[in-house]
Amino acid sequence: MRQDDAKSGVTRRSVLAGSGALVLAFSVRPLFAQEPTVSPPPNGAEPPGPPGSLEDAPFLDSWIRIDAESRITVFTGKVEFGQGIKTALRQVAAEELKVGPEEIQLVTADTARTPDEGFTAGSQTMQNSGTAIRHASAQVREILIAEAARRFDVEPGELRAEAGQIVMPGRDPVPYGEIVTDQLLHVRAGPESQLTIPSEYQVIGQPFQRVDIPAKVTGEVAYVHDLRLDGMVHARVVRPPSQSAELVEVDTAAVEAMPGVVSVLRDGDYLAVVAEREFQAIAAMRRLAEVAQWREEPNLPDQTRLPEVLESLERDVGTVAEEGSPEFSGDVYEATFTRPYQMHASMGPSCAVALANDEGVTVWSHTQGSYPDREAIAEMLGMPLEEVRVIHMEGAGCYGHNGADDAAADAALIATAIPGRPVRVQWMREQEHAWEPYGPAMMTKMRATLDENGRISNWAYDLWSNVHSTRPGGAPSLLAARHRADSVTLPPPRLNISQAGNGDRNANPPYVIPNKQVFWHFLPDMPLRVSALRALGAYANVFSIESFMDELAMAAGTDPVEFRLQHLEDPRARDVVELAAERFGWSSEQLPRGRGRGFGFARYKTLAAYCAVAMEMDVNPETGRSRVVRAVSAIDSGEVVNPDGIRNQTEGGIIQSSSWTLYEAVTFDDTRITSIDWSTYPIMRFRDVPETVEVHIIDRPGEPYLGTGEAAQGPAAAAVGNAISNAIGTRIYDIPLTRQRVRQAFAQAGG
Repeated sequence: MRQDDAKSGVTRRSVLAGSGALVLAFSVRPLFAQEPTVSPPPNGAEPPGPPGSLEDAPFLDSWIRIDAESRITVFTGKVEFGQGIKTALRQVAAEELKVGPEEIQLVTADTARTPDEGFTAGSQTMQNSGTAIRHASAQVREILIAEAARRFDVEPGELRAEAGQIVMPGRDPVPYGEIVTDQLLHVRAGPESQLTIPSEYQVIGQPFQRVDIPAKVTGEVAYVHDLRLDGMVHARVVRPPSQSAELVEVDTAAVEAMPGVVSVLRDGDYLAVVAEREFQAIAAMRRLAEVAQWREEPNLPDQTRLPEVLESLERDVGTVAEEGSPEFSGDVYEATFTRPYQMHASMGPSCAVALANDEGVTVWSHTQGSYPDREAIAEMLGMPLEEVRVIHMEGAGCYGHNGADDAAADAALIATAIPGRPVRVQWMREQEHAWEPYGPAMMTKMRATLDENGRISNWAYDLWSNVHSTRPGGAPSLLAARHRADSVTLPPPRLNISQAGNGDRNANPPYVIPNKQVFWHFLPDMPLRVSALRALGAYANVFSIESFMDELAMAAGTDPVEFRLQHLEDPRARDVVELAAERFGWSSEQLPRGRGRGFGFARYKTLAAYCAVAMEMDVNPETGRSRVVRAVSAIDSGEVVNPDGIRNQTEGGIIQSSSWTLYEAVTFDDTRITSIDWSTYPIMRFRDVPETVEVHIIDRPGEPYLGTGEAAQGPAAAAVGNAISNAIGTRIYDIPLTRQRVRQAFAQAGG
C-alpha cells in the first residue's frame, strides 16, 4: 500500500473484497476443471501435484488477474530485497502471457492480497514462485484461448495469444480484457502446462532493466524507511545495554515533558518513546536511556577461547552423510577452521511503520516473511490472525534474518498504544549492530588420507554450530515479545538434518570419495542471538572444505583445479569449474612475491546452483593488507530468466563474501557486544573492491530454475583463503583473515 492508498481510505475489508479487478479463472477445458482428472500413476504412487508454489496455493486466482482494460496483475508471496525478483517474475509471466514485462504489475508479499509463500530465502524464489507464476500464466493463456474459441465458435488450434490479445482468423484480434467475464471462479491449476518452448522465447533469457532501481537512484519512495503517512508519529526504542540486562528503575517524568513527546511506554524491560518529529524522538530516546537503570550479568563466553567454548556447548551429534568405512592410517592430513559470529550489517538500520485502528493492525515491513511475521505479531499482541496485516516494502540491506521482524514488532506494539496514528520506528546504528541476530560462530575439523594415485580415499568432517535460523513463526522470536513483562522464551532449538541443510548446509563435499563421514555437533545453547545469514552454514563449510582440498592437492603434487576435476563426476559441476579456470587463465606457474591465486567451487545446498570462483590477490606480508585484484566466476543456475540479475547477485555475493572473509567479526566482552558501529565492525570499503569481477553464465534452457542469490558465498570465501595462502606460503585457518593474522602467519612461516 502506498501513501495515497492510506489517504483514500483503503481498508482491510475493501482489499479482501477486491478492487474491481476480474479474476481470470475459467473451467473450459478438462485440464482446468475444478477437480482435474489425472490418470493414476503406476504402483499406487501419489498423482503429481501442480509445480512450484502452486502446490500450496493451487487456484489460479491467487496468482493472476486481468481486468476489463486488459491490465495484468501478478501476485507473489515472495519479496524483493535487492535480488531482482520484481523483474525476473515479470519476465516469466510475460513470456507465457505473451505481453511485454512492462505491461505487468507485480504485487509482492502482502498478507491481504498474495499467496502465502513463507520466507524469501535459500535462493528459492525462482524455483518456487517463478515456477508457479510461469505455469499459472501458461494455464491462464490457454484458458483465454479456449474461452475465445468457445465464444466465437473457432477451433482452439486456430487461435494464438499475442501482445495481450487473442489472434484468430477472419476477425480483428480480441484484447484479453474483452474475453474476461465478471465471474470470479476458482480453478485449480493442473499438474502440467503448455509452456513456451525455449526456441520461441521472446522474454526469458533476455536482459531486462531492473524495475526497482530507478526510485532508488532518484530519491523516490523506494524503501520502508521512506514511507510517510498522514498523521505519522516517530518512535524510538531504548534497548537494554546487554542481552541479559533487566530494567530496575526508570523515571519517565522528565522525558514526558520534552518537546513533541507524545508518549513514553514501559512494559517490563521494554522501553519506547513516541514523538511528533523524528529528531524529537531521538532526543527523548537518548534522555530515557540516561535515566534508565539496568542490572547486568557478565555471562558471555571468552571470545579468545571461542573454539573451546563451541566444543563445550555440544549437546547432540547428527550424521549428515556417511559412505563406506573411513579408516585412517599412514599419512593422515588434518585441519581445523573457525568462523566468528558475523553480522548482516545492513546499510539501513531496521525500520517499520504500523497503524492500529478498529479493524486491527497493519504493518509495513522489510521482513523476508510477511506471513510468518504476521503470525508472530498476532501472537505477541494476542490478536486474531485475520486482524493483523503485514505488507512488504523493501529495506536498505538484508541478507537474511536481520532486525526487520523485530522493528515490525516494535511498530505494531507501539501502534496499539496510539491507535489511529501511523507509528514509524527506526533503529539506531548501535541498536542494529548490538541486537540483530548474527550468523553463528562455527568450528570445523577435517581428516583425510590419499591413495597411491593421489586421490582422496578417506574423509572425516566434523562441524560445531548452533541452529542457523530462529526466524519468526511465533512471538518468542521477536525482541519486543521477549522484553515485555509477560515475556516469552524462545524454545530450545533441536537438531534437524534436512536435504537443504542448515548449519550443516554444504558440509557434505560434492566430490567422489569412497569412504566418508560427516557429523554435525549440535549446540542448542546460543551465547549470542543468532539466525539466518546469507548461505547459512554453507559459507563456513565450503570455506573449510575447499581450503582443505587445496592442502590435499598440494600433498598429492597436483594442481588445485585439476585435483578438483579428478574428484568430480557431475558434468555440470565440471563445466563450471572448467569455465571459471579457462576464463581466469588458470595456471600453476609461480606468481611474484605477494601475489596469489585461489579457487573455490560448490553446488549450493548440494542440490541448487553450481558456482566456481577464481581469484587473484595482492597480499603485502609487511602490512598484512590483502586485496582482491580480480575475480572470475562461472555459474549454472539452470534456465536463465534475466542474465543481468544472475550477474548482479553473483558479483554482490563475491564482494560480500570477500568482506566477511577479510574483515568481519562480532566482538564482545563478558557482558556486552562491543562492535556497535562501522569502526568496531569494519566491512570492505570501495577502495578494496576488486578491480574486475567477471561472471560467466551457463544457460540451461528448459531446465529447472536453481536459484542464484547465495551460490557464490562459499566459493568466493575459499578463493580468498586459497589465494592468500598461495601468496604468503602458509595457511590461515581462522576467519577473518585480518591484516594482523596475515602478518603473524607470514612471520611464523619465516617470511
